[in-house]
Amino acid sequence: MDNIRIAFFDAKPYDTEIFNELNRDYGFTIKYFKFHLTPDNVLLAQGYDAVIIFVNDTVDASMIMQLKEYGVKLIALRSAGFNNVDLKAALNNIRVVRVPAYSPHAIAEHTVALMLTLNRKVHRAYFRTRDTNFALQGLMGFDMYGKTAGVIGTGRIGKVLVRILRGFGMEVLLNDNYPDEKFATETGSRYAPLQEIYRKSDIISLNCPLTRETEYMINSSSIAMMKRGVMLINTGRGKLIRTADLIEGLKSGQIGSAGLDVYEEESRFFFEDLSDRVLADDVLARLLTFNNVIITSHQGFFTREAMHNIAETTLRNIDDYFAGRNLENEVCFNCSNLPAGLKPEKEACSSCTK
Repeated sequence: MDNIRIAFFDAKPYDTEIFNELNRDYGFTIKYFKFHLTPDNVLLAQGYDAVIIFVNDTVDASMIMQLKEYGVKLIALRSAGFNNVDLKAALNNIRVVRVPAYSPHAIAEHTVALMLTLNRKVHRAYFRTRDTNFALQGLMGFDMYGKTAGVIGTGRIGKVLVRILRGFGMEVLLNDNYPDEKFATETGSRYAPLQEIYRKSDIISLNCPLTRETEYMINSSSIAMMKRGVMLINTGRGKLIRTADLIEGLKSGQIGSAGLDVYEEESRFFFEDLSDRVLADDVLARLLTFNNVIITSHQGFFTREAMHNIAETTLRNIDDYFAGRNLENEVCFNCSNLPAGLKPEKEACSSCTK
């Protein structure tokens, strides 16, 4: 195999460290760029065989054609989500691969960390005690045992989360377009309509993908159906929640607390140090004023194990493509547009190797 040249965008020091370590087994030539891939700098990909991008690198139709013109043959996403790439434009032009699963445990555990922190006010207690304030007033939480959690989305992450919450002794209601009744039976949980989940849940966790159907599913109407004082957790996708409506719910007390690892406009802010600048987003700035809101910067995936799996799968995807092997993790416009349960068999799609 000829020497494969790769342009790696939005590279952080931890990316460089782990990819360099694992690349010893592949021998690719990788050029790391600290900035996002954008229309203004796409020219930098000229002469490279593949590009590696992350969730906040948006590749639209015009960029697809530019990348193809520059000789790029493969777009390798080091993430599970692929809504930042125009797959229709990529069809028959550039192949696209992703990392479908890196550590469902990492994200599920982070989800529970947000729940526990909000419930027991750990974030507030931390700052109080550092100021020698050891009062308990305002720190009261509730037993999670016996309470009801609603888990929306029962893919790999959702299923791990359900098992953890059942371990706390919680009743768990599930919702997914493709219910796994066997899993529900095994875990003592059950599937329910969204309206029932909104009405009965003390805690609601969003673990579903972003689709046309789920975009802004949490809005003023759905919030109005929820149990007053509900805890809302989102470790899925930012645009599952209409943030302006969430703020109104927090102000009224309808939403008791919120833990957000994602934000609908996060691409301008997350993964960057902006501590020396004025935050140019009034909505995010307002969210940060609530003492019953915790925002983490899309760090749910960020464990040693997950980073290793992301790097290993990304490099293997690239190696598979240039070695002419089947692309197990390819995403194709023809296939990805179909519901998960109706994807064609390998021979049914002529546009990819699925």
